[in-house]
Amino acid sequence: MPDIPLPIHRPRRNRKSEAIRSLARESELTAAHLVLPIFVHEDTDDVPIASMPGCHRLGQAGLIEQVTIARSHGVAAVVLFPALANALKRPDGREAWNPDGLVPRLVDTLKQRWPDLVVITDVALDPYSSDGHDGIVAPDGRILNDETLDVLCRQALCHARAGADVVAPSDMMDGRVAAIRSVLDGESFTDVSILAYSAKYASAFYGPFREALDSAPRHGDKRTYQMDPANVREAVREVLLDVDEGADMVMIKPALPYLDVIARVRGEVDVPVAAYQVSGEYTMIMAACQNGWIDEQPAILESLRCIRRAGADFILTYFASRAAAWL
Repeated sequence: MPDIPLPIHRPRRNRKSEAIRSLARESELTAAHLVLPIFVHEDTDDVPIASMPGCHRLGQAGLIEQVTIARSHGVAAVVLFPALANALKRPDGREAWNPDGLVPRLVDTLKQRWPDLVVITDVALDPYSSDGHDGIVAPDGRILNDETLDVLCRQALCHARAGADVVAPSDMMDGRVAAIRSVLDGESFTDVSILAYSAKYASAFYGPFREALDSAPRHGDKRTYQMDPANVREAVREVLLDVDEGADMVMIKPALPYLDVIARVRGEVDVPVAAYQVSGEYTMIMAACQNGWIDEQPAILESLRCIRRAGADFILTYFASRAAAWL
């Protein structure tokens, strides 16, 4: 048998024990990197979401319970999404800036109970609009960018007054970050951060979320304002524009199918980069776990570590409490 040259380099030496693997680990995942999205509604009962096993539309008591659990595992931030009765939905989405509305009341409740909890609010019209779109809809079906900016500013200001730490415009209207920043600063809310959904793709993975909020478009789709999944250079442009307009943090949504976008954006900006592991990603993983096709804990944690590895500083994920408990 001929002599076989032995390897000079042995990368496996850095994998021979958990202690050494930890020393060599290039990215870390902890509870501090996770944000819990929560669906809320006016009812007192918690209602299961059929397409998102383990997730519910929560009343106030359920919200308190879930935040208590999340905090016990080290999760320090939540983001609220309201499911409203159809009677409250209007073409102009006016409930979005009602100071006595569901989101402002619950923001105040959370901040009164946990002043150090980071409360993030979604800024967009789709939960409030009878049209189910993120902006004002013209009679001919076009989404009116400039007319929507005033509404988004009213909504962001309403949330800031209620005590939100971060407002997160997810609408993808052009110029909304600058408009919101100007209004917040003009009302002395200079400490309220803006987390911009800068690269929000027109994705097929949002279906369960829209079921949870009953916010699917009543006509047309969102491709005229959300991004084409084929594009990455456009994502970089959108992110740079939002940073230039005053965004404190930027987001890529969805996460797992867009790891390349997260990596590109991370290399382009020096503000924190978030990624949203969206409802469709959650549902696919949960379905595979419940059918016994993959192992739940390692699969969930691997999915989150991949998002961190790609460059996300923090992750919005429905797995936040569960993953934080394991971590």
